[in-house]
Amino acid sequence: MVKKRILVIDDERSIRNSLRDILENEGYKVYDAEDGPGGIDMVRRYSFDVVLCDIKMPQMDGTEVLERMNVISNAPVVMISGHGNIEMAVEAIKKGAYDFIEKPLDLNRLLITLRNALDKSRLESETRKLKRKMVKTTEMIGDSPAMVQVKEMILRVAPTDARVLIRGANGTGKELVARWLHEKSKRAEEPFVEVNCAAIPSELIESELFGHEKGSFTSAHKQRKGNFEQANNGTLFLDEIGDMSLAAQAKVLRALEERKITRVGSENDVEVDVRVVAASNKDLQEEISKGNFREDLYHRLSVIIIHVPPLCQRKEDIPLLVKHFLKEHCQTQGVPEMEIEPEAMDELINNPWTGNVRELRNVMERLVILVDKKITATDVKRFAMPLH
Repeated sequence: MVKKRILVIDDERSIRNSLRDILENEGYKVYDAEDGPGGIDMVRRYSFDVVLCDIKMPQMDGTEVLERMNVISNAPVVMISGHGNIEMAVEAIKKGAYDFIEKPLDLNRLLITLRNALDKSRLESETRKLKRKMVKTTEMIGDSPAMVQVKEMILRVAPTDARVLIRGANGTGKELVARWLHEKSKRAEEPFVEVNCAAIPSELIESELFGHEKGSFTSAHKQRKGNFEQANNGTLFLDEIGDMSLAAQAKVLRALEERKITRVGSENDVEVDVRVVAASNKDLQEEISKGNFREDLYHRLSVIIIHVPPLCQRKEDIPLLVKHFLKEHCQTQGVPEMEIEPEAMDELINNPWTGNVRELRNVMERLVILVDKKITATDVKRFAMPLH
């Protein structure tokens, strides 16, 4: 059985040694650090099940250590202090501590708290795994040379931490490529956070990406972690990045270069470890020449470029997509799987599909709802072609 790993952060050697003796006797594997920076460094390098952290320490107090731990680790943090009071305990819990224990430590209280923290950590881990299983990435349909090239590029690039820029028209499946990059990566068990840069007003994009402190602007009623912090250790997908303001671009560039972000209304940096995947339906090099996009950010994002072809360039994939969507929508609507006549398939193949795969999917859903049993060429002309 794998021993649970406990990290003890305390500036008093006697406390560290006593806790090591007690906890190792209980079957735990114990590590220790004599100050906050040392503890944070260990959490970055190793995985722990629970962290015990003193509050009063030189260099960096336990409260600041706690705030940084919440960003870089999911491990419960139990605060300990010989100068404890109710206000201090409440403040620690508000900042995300699992519990607060006063010195001198009560052995039974300590062991019970540790067991409860470990149970909480286990349940949260199981919940995250279940959620990931439920939200399984859609299959990438297509055997055309263009799609084979995309799949091969994903398999080659995904295991690395290289930043990827995904190019392609609306509806081609750029988000699906980003999700595949995440699921095939070493970060697959960590969060995948998607941000549609075009859908967020320019005055709110910085708060969305980097978070904000309570009171930093009128509607900031409480502290909020931004997308970079939410995606820590995982993947951040910046969709339609060509629509991001120049001011926000500058801060994203800094986050990529320094692996740090600053919440709106704060002067303190927060360290983040995020793989950034970006996408755009615009020609970013053209946007650079117009002064709408930073060239230095473009080069940071485009270590690898994946071009997702429009549907008109991979028409041989349309029959596969049609059958896939037909089966999917019949199951969703609770109707027997429908047939499609060869002439109807020809009509679908020859349709221009300016909306790409997204448009084809919508048309198939419409046909399943409005047609009985068998889809004919007349049905396709009636329910699909008027779109153009």
